[in-house]
Parts: sequence; C-alpha cells; structure tokens
Amino acid sequence: MFLKVSNLKKIYDKDEPIIKSLNFSVDKGEIISFIGESGSGKTTFLRCLAGLEEVTSGKIELNGKILNDSNTLIQSHKRKIGFVFQDYPLFPHLNVTENIVLNLEKKYRSSLENILDLTNLNFLKKRYPHELSGGEQQRVAIARAIIREPDLLLLDEPFSNLDSAIKSQIKSEIKRIVKDLNITTILVTHDIKDSLEISDRILIFKAGVLQQYDTPSDVYCKPANCYCAEMLGKLNPIVENHKNLFIRPESVNIVQNSDHEGTVVKSIFSGKEFLLKVLVGDNYWNLYSKNSYKSGCKIYLDFNKEDLINFPENCKGFFKV
Repeated sequence: MFLKVSNLKKIYDKDEPIIKSLNFSVDKGEIISFIGESGSGKTTFLRCLAGLEEVTSGKIELNGKILNDSNTLIQSHKRKIGFVFQDYPLFPHLNVTENIVLNLEKKYRSSLENILDLTNLNFLKKRYPHELSGGEQQRVAIARAIIREPDLLLLDEPFSNLDSAIKSQIKSEIKRIVKDLNITTILVTHDIKDSLEISDRILIFKAGVLQQYDTPSDVYCKPANCYCAEMLGKLNPIVENHKNLFIRPESVNIVQNSDHEGTVVKSIFSGKEFLLKVLVGDNYWNLYSKNSYKSGCKIYLDFNKEDLINFPENCKGFFKV
C-alpha cells in the first residue's frame, strides 16, 4: 500500500479524541474523498498527514517511509506532501510563474513548462492574482503544489469558493491532472456530489470514527449504516414483507399503474428536472420527474426490488424527509 494509516488517534488536551483509532490504506494514484459532518475530524486528519499537527498515537506510512509513530516525527517541510487550502492563497505582488516557483528547489525548475501546460496556465503565466478568476487562481495553487513532485496531494475543500459555472470544469481538470501524474490524492469536501464524481474511493467519518470506506457506487447503493446512507443523499422509507426498507429517490419511477400510490405535495424545478415531494401512505417520499405535477395529484410509483436498502430496526426515524 502506498499510504497506510494504522491505529491513528488525535486528542486535544484532555478532550474526547477527535480521531479514534483510524485504520485505512490507499493505493498509488488513487483519489480518496473524506466526507463527514462538521467537527468529525476530517481537516484535523489532513493536518496530521501534512505534519501540521502531531498525532497522539498510531502510525502513518507513505511510500515506504514512516512519517509518524511512537519513535518518529518527520517535520512537515520534509514530507513529500502537497497541500492546497480552500482559499488557495497567492502572493499578490508575484505573477503566476513567480508564485509557482517561489522557494522552489533548482532540481524542480526544469518541470515548469510542463506543469504550466498541464494546468493550462501557459497563456496566463505573466498575469498577477488580481487578474485571474477563482478557477485560474486555484489552478495556480495546484501547480505550485504538484511541481515539487509530491508523493501525496491533500485538497481541503478545493471547490468551496468556486461558482457553479466553473466548478464542474475545475473538478474535471483536477482529476485529469492528478491521474496524468499518478499522484495519490486525498480530498476533504462537504459536497457529496464532488466525492461521487471525482473519487476512486470514499471514506466516511463520524466523530473521529471510520464508518465506511468503499467505491462511490458501493457507498451510495450499499451504505454500511444509517449515517452513511444519510450522508450520501435522501432515502424514502417503505415496508415490504413486514420489513422496514429504504430506496433512493433516483430509483423511483412514475408509471401508469402499480401497487404504490402517492399524492403530490410539492413540485420544485431544480434545473433539468423537478423534485417531487410525495405522500406515500404515512411517509413523505422524494423523487425526480421530467414533468411537474400539481399539488394533490395522484401518481403511481414503481422501482426494482434490487434497489431496496435494508437497515436494522434502530434506523427507523433516523432519516430526514
């Protein structure tokens, strides 16, 4: 494994551990997303990886080298790790090229033109930060991180300051860049859609404890528990064969006739389609439709039984509608 984290724990003073015995590994070139609610320990873990925080106990190994254990602590500037913060700070008095090569060792300078090409910054290399868009500034921050040929790239909420018009483009560009260079990448984001679109695997965190670590499709379709299911999107409750089951809104279809009847409560236009809130029995369901329906309209619903998700009884009432 290229990155291996073993029994990692982080405690501030005498507080409850913010990270509790974390264990996982990452293969070379993978993009891993960390998701979890605020205060779950995501950013603290990134800082531990980068050497900006000391771990309380446990071990971090990267590319065959121990970064942290009971006997070892490699300082942050000696770790081959690139870090892109959510505000991607650039020096306003330096142009693009100067920002990228600032304090850069001579051995990496020959890579400048290749990095400028890879990040589509060649025609912007003489511009200053105030002359760049948010997406262009972010590409500069990424170029500055990858020109040093890091073993690991850490991205802390890299899309949070971007407007929706360029966000999708920047996500695609980041994925292309790190895959072209085969850089192992860990992304922390609050946006579930970002994780699903860009990641090879997703790690879900709650109160410092790993809940699930799997591919985007398995995390979404086969959540390990109630919390993981709720983190990845809405679920509709249904009783089948005396079992309390759930189904994703995307898996529900409107048909001419079926055993499942609902009453439309609300229809909200969300871009390409309408989000419907529908009363089915005693429960409210969410589903999507190309057409709008008036409040009070009766509709029939169908789905594949393979798409039903089963949880323990204690999940009942957990999910929001």
